[in-house]
Amino acid sequence: MRFKCTMGLRNTLIVMALLLSVSTVPFSGAASLKSHAFFNETGELPCYFPNTQNLSLDELVIFWQDQNKLVLYELFKGQEKPNNVHPKYIGRTSFDQDSWTLRLHNVQIKDTGSYQCFIHHRRSQGLVSIHQMSSDLIVLANFSQPEISLIANQTEKSNIINLTCSSTQGYPEPQRMYVHLNTTNSTSTYDAVMKKSQNNITELYNVSISVSFPIPPETNVTIFCALQLEPTKIILSQPYNIDAKSPVPSPPVPDHIFWIAALLVTVVVCGTVFLTLKKRKKKQPGPSNECEIIKVEEKESEQTEKRVELQEPERSDEVQCDVNISKTASDNKSATDF
Repeated sequence: MRFKCTMGLRNTLIVMALLLSVSTVPFSGAASLKSHAFFNETGELPCYFPNTQNLSLDELVIFWQDQNKLVLYELFKGQEKPNNVHPKYIGRTSFDQDSWTLRLHNVQIKDTGSYQCFIHHRRSQGLVSIHQMSSDLIVLANFSQPEISLIANQTEKSNIINLTCSSTQGYPEPQRMYVHLNTTNSTSTYDAVMKKSQNNITELYNVSISVSFPIPPETNVTIFCALQLEPTKIILSQPYNIDAKSPVPSPPVPDHIFWIAALLVTVVVCGTVFLTLKKRKKKQPGPSNECEIIKVEEKESEQTEKRVELQEPERSDEVQCDVNISKTASDNKSATDF
């Protein structure tokens, strides 16, 4: 029992010595390799050991550490040593002996950074470093497809449209978010200040913009929301279509409005005709006036004739009386002569 404890302590001291030694020795070989991994998936940390001497794992000590010198994985003479692994990496790694690659599972944004692998050969004189390599792990999270939400539709009097565009659970922070407007004859782009929030635990981003812009009512409109992650990488939303406005029909006019309108027209026409005739009468007598004058003259003529008939007997008596007087005078004159 005491022997096992002594062996375990010895192995731990060996690994610690290796860590101290490699921290002061510069890395050899080419520049760091870049490896990409997606959030909650598996990332690869290559070591690419050529093994020209065809060494077995029993002769080697292999381990990986992060940029903070925390051990991810250790293989000591063909046996895994989880006791030397930092708690944040326990149960998250697996070693591929064929490709000399360490796989890091359930990758988080916090795992972004530099990693190094070290391979030592166990010889009679002790451990000798025969290979080391550095790699950079870049963790990405795919943003959701942008979604367009209408805040308030355009009113009858205004063609201004208000909308928001949002995308969630992505990393790293996107470069730009904007709205693209397509019509039959034109295209327009509308930018806005991108609002962003980052989760304290996952470190993922949620982004959104709010935009207001006019749309032509006489043509069909297609709107896209674009999220630009890189200069050449853009995620588009589903198209949001707005159909052209049809002409608004006039409301039906009630029947009594027609009757009132007809009555008003009749009154206006009759009044106009009456005023026109009245003006014409003042200027010159028309046929109706001539008829009235003729009737008045005929009536006066009849009255005159009646007066003449009434006066004629009186005049005859006067004449007869005058005749008698003249005869008497004549007779008297004759008698005097005799």
